[in-house]
Amino acid sequence: MRQRALSTRAAAAEIIAQVRYHGQSLATLLPAYQGQIKAQDMPLLQEICYGICRVLPRLERIVAQLVNKPLKGKTRIVHCLLLVGLYQILYTRIPAHAAVDEVVNATKALNMPSFRALVNGVLRRFLREQEAILATVDKHWQTLHPEWLVNRLKKDYPNDWREIIEANNTKPPMWLRVNSAKWTVTDYLAALHEHNIRAEAGQPDGALRLDAPCAVDKLPHFDDGALAVQDCHAQWAAILLDAQNGERVLDACAAPGGKTTHILARAPQAQVTALDIEPERLARVRENLARMGQQAEVICGDASAPDTWLDAGVMFDRILLDAPCSATGVIRRHPDIKWLRQEQDIPALVALQKAILTALWGKLKVGGTLLYATCSLLKAENSQQIAAFLNHTPDAKLVSVFDEDESAVGWQFLPQIDGGDGFYYAKLTKTAR
Repeated sequence: MRQRALSTRAAAAEIIAQVRYHGQSLATLLPAYQGQIKAQDMPLLQEICYGICRVLPRLERIVAQLVNKPLKGKTRIVHCLLLVGLYQILYTRIPAHAAVDEVVNATKALNMPSFRALVNGVLRRFLREQEAILATVDKHWQTLHPEWLVNRLKKDYPNDWREIIEANNTKPPMWLRVNSAKWTVTDYLAALHEHNIRAEAGQPDGALRLDAPCAVDKLPHFDDGALAVQDCHAQWAAILLDAQNGERVLDACAAPGGKTTHILARAPQAQVTALDIEPERLARVRENLARMGQQAEVICGDASAPDTWLDAGVMFDRILLDAPCSATGVIRRHPDIKWLRQEQDIPALVALQKAILTALWGKLKVGGTLLYATCSLLKAENSQQIAAFLNHTPDAKLVSVFDEDESAVGWQFLPQIDGGDGFYYAKLTKTAR
């Protein structure tokens, strides 16, 4: 992407258009805009883009009340600019007149100067009629989720689906994992206090929740490997895997490396292989290992085809399979998932998970442990996936992890407003046939 000077509001409109109409993710788009806007404006750009994706249906309803003729084709960028303006008015502290002026001016940067009057008129009409418009738009509770996903959640969690949706629609807390090889929780809490950063200890041991998110460069000793940014429910992965020193361990689908570094913090002498299919993401794994002062074999390869990257005869004592999934458990961190993921994606993901699980099972030693994990809420990817695997795999045995009900197949964490994200775990051991 060519470097150019761009206003924050114009950049936000372009990014939202790429998400909505071209299936691009915010995680990919936002870094590409660094250098095109001022560095100090990046936090605002991120807030606007993530925020719009979080409340998109509400904003769309407001636009529908204000614009008689839908903006289509090349003018869809103007529609996205209106979303930017409305989000600023409703959800930020930016004064309304300033928000409107900046959005109107962005029409020029977007090569849509002829729409300047329309954007100005729509937003100023909203300011005049805001109370009446919102009364109509907010007449009924809105899930802010696509209908197919709401229906799935209702089916899988008839008693919890509303709480799941409410949690998904909140901003997530920031969780840290203290590197137990270098710091105690007590000592690191004291270090945070010295920097006027408030936090409290959570579960599992080593998890800290910040009262307010902050940039990692503000966290004391971050560059020295004192901690990792990792959701508290994700921190259970290395604990449940329970790798031991001297064991050969595979962290499959390892990027960005939080679980790899946690495994090594708990078992520094384990022989860990970090595998991922995306070379760009493996760079993050190497960066995190270096920052933590740890060593692992890092391999780019397809987890569903281990013979293409693993020497013949090599077997693992433990395998962590953080399987590719719908990511429906981390929507509050990545709200664009609601609009990028489609219902027809799920069967293909289930098939891929099955292929990887089956392939890696063949590389697990007898008596070994495989921990299957996803950041999904959908039972098709989780308990139903594991139940089917157990049914067709005579040497696989399910191990209880949290004293769950005997009828339960694995353990599902649901997203919690002040707690962790949605994660699923199933611990399997390989028995002699």
